Amino acid sequence: MARNRRRRFGRVRELPSGRFQARYPGPDGLLRAAPQVFLSRTEAEQWLSVVESDLLRGTWIDPAAGRVALGDYAERWINERPGLAPKTRVLYGGLVRLHIKPTLDGVSVADLTPARVRTWRKELLDGGTGAVTVAKAYRLLKAVLNTAVDDELIRRNPCRSKGAGTERSPERPTVTIEQVYAIAGGVRPWFKAPVLLAAFTGLRWGELIALRRRHLDLDGDGVVKVRGSVAEVDGKFIEGPPKSEAGRRDVAIPEVILPDLRAHLDEHAQAGADGRVFVGPTGAIPRRTNFQATWRKAVEAAGVPGLHFHDLRHTGNMLAAESASLRELMARMGHSSTRAALIYQHASRDRERAIAAAVSARVEAARPKVEGHDRGTATETAPERASGQITRKRP
Repeated sequence: MARNRRRRFGRVRELPSGRFQARYPGPDGLLRAAPQVFLSRTEAEQWLSVVESDLLRGTWIDPAAGRVALGDYAERWINERPGLAPKTRVLYGGLVRLHIKPTLDGVSVADLTPARVRTWRKELLDGGTGAVTVAKAYRLLKAVLNTAVDDELIRRNPCRSKGAGTERSPERPTVTIEQVYAIAGGVRPWFKAPVLLAAFTGLRWGELIALRRRHLDLDGDGVVKVRGSVAEVDGKFIEGPPKSEAGRRDVAIPEVILPDLRAHLDEHAQAGADGRVFVGPTGAIPRRTNFQATWRKAVEAAGVPGLHFHDLRHTGNMLAAESASLRELMARMGHSSTRAALIYQHASRDRERAIAAAVSARVEAARPKVEGHDRGTATETAPERASGQITRKRP
């Protein structure tokens, strides 16, 4: 039969099984039981001491609050998350449905431990899920559980594996300027201008498709104003602002492609200031699926099979990085953090030689003054230089 022993805070009783149960009054006065039983009375009393201390410090968390299925909580997190772009919402939903719920849905938020998170991640990798996808799923899970900490469902986030949320994607290929023009010449005529603009300004597909005539200044400074983006979700086009405030930007257009853009406006764009710049032959918004057929043929003919349209942005950013500062490159790319821009600050061999040549010119210009300063106590004639002899002045 269970026996009780009086103590100052909470109660511990022995169960018929020989284990011990701890109960205590919560801040609302209701009696609560520990979420687990204990092997000894001492363990139960120690647990109660910790709870009492948390209550006194105001850091107590109701164990019952975290008894919500992780999958349900993650889905609610996505639905309640403000400012998520439509494509991001679809991406998150897919990560939860395909990679989080199948193995963790039966686990409550409160019961998720660092060990369980590590096991889940390893099972995904061992099961053949790509490392990039696993990193995205882990990063999403960590963000969801950060909110659970804020909601006071758990005390600490169990996602603590260092580097587990870092994507180590293989570096995307770049193409030469000649290959860009080969691709532009190989796609359907109404797609030539988007290829050139993507390659030499770094605009994304969605940003290009959202452009209106009023966003292009081809007669003044040559600027494209990025003010929106179009996403295709479940077969429907959703138009909205850029993915971040930094994405709203003005990008200078290289003068060399202005004639191509003017010709495109004359032949393929919709009329009027609000007319779309890039549409198909029937005036409809281009779909990626329709574009892929002409794109594949063009990149194969250009000798770069497998190239993605987004790789043109990578090419444009690499070209810009050769002459832009980090801050300038961030503004051109539409990024608010330095992480992505730093990728393009690679020192190419040609750029490294240009830097060395510039340093050499500076040194050459200053060298006579340096020699006169450093060697003010020595004179050297041409014959002496040839013989290696130097006549030094006496003080």
